[in-house]
Parts: sequence; C-alpha cells; structure tokens
Amino acid sequence: MGLDYGSKTIGVAISDELGLTAQPFETIERSGENKLRRSLARISEIVKEKNIRKIVVGLPVNMSGENGERVALTLAFVEKLKSRVDVPIIMQDERLTTMEADEILDESGVKKKDRKQFIDQIAAGIILREYMEKENGQ
Repeated sequence: MGLDYGSKTIGVAISDELGLTAQPFETIERSGENKLRRSLARISEIVKEKNIRKIVVGLPVNMSGENGERVALTLAFVEKLKSRVDVPIIMQDERLTTMEADEILDESGVKKKDRKQFIDQIAAGIILREYMEKENGQ
C-alpha cells in the first residue's frame, strides 16, 4: 500500500497480488490537520480487507533535500499509524510525485477542476511504484 499524506487528504494506492503494479485506490478526506482518528481507522480497514503486507508512505522532502514542516507532520502521522497496523512502514522520497500525477491526469484528458479527487491517489500510486521499482532493482 502506498500513502500520500497531506493536510486535507490521504491518497491511497495498492499493488496487485504479485506486487508488480501500483493502482490508485481511494482518497481519504480529512476534516483537519490534527484530525486523524477516522483516517487511521480507514487505513487499518484497508490493510485488513486487502491483506496489505507493507505500507510505503511518501516523505515530502524539500527540493533542496532538507526536511521541512511537512516532513515532521508526516513522521508524526507514521508514528500514530504504527500503533494501528501491524505491518512494516517504509518511507519513500516523494519529490515531484504530485507534479507527475498532474501530468498523468493532463495527458489522460482530465479537466483541471476534476483533478482534485484523483491527484492524491495517483501520487500514492507513483510513490508505491517507485518503491517497488527500487526493491526490484529497476
């Protein structure tokens, strides 16, 4: 499972049974930055329903390579997630994934006003795909 953690949404992607492809799955809406209870519960449900064996969370490192405020918030989210799920959680650099997701939606003909509902789950798919490629030596 790949997660793109944001202040308003969490994009979710899952891989196929063989771990060959990453597919956008859903976008979890959040009511606020510090409101995580329902989001964590939904992620936990998906882990059980889909028999998830590993979670890859995008780490929003600045383009300069430095850790900003979003990195600290993401790491705090991961700590809370660890208490809810019993699977390994791996951090994956997510630089440029949202830009790549926007390009994919543009190439697919999705209008700008309609992209918001898809962009986070596509970014989560990119995070997961990049991790799987790295693990498979590609």
